Amino acid sequence: MAWIFLLIAGLLEVVWAYAMKLSEGFTRPIPSVITIATMIASFALLSLAMRALPLGTSYTIWTGIGAVGAFLVGVVVLGEPMTLMRVGAAALIIAGLVLMKLSSPG
Repeated sequence: MAWIFLLIAGLLEVVWAYAMKLSEGFTRPIPSVITIATMIASFALLSLAMRALPLGTSYTIWTGIGAVGAFLVGVVVLGEPMTLMRVGAAALIIAGLVLMKLSSPG
């Protein structure tokens, strides 16, 4: 169950990052509320995952899902550039996440 909590927490990190971008510095109410609500939910699920998983594993995977997810949202939704170097960086993050999962108990 801890891995499911961690996956959902990471996906919610992507949602709050995108909503924060849409909030335009917390000047738009609806995206601002979505940002805060999904931040709280993401942190809560991360804390539940940390009951069973090591800190290093939990935090690394949570931030990795957020980083790669935010990159993908930026490219697909916001039209940000997808250069070879950026794709390579995302691939390295994913490789790190896989290695972290394979080296972790649970």
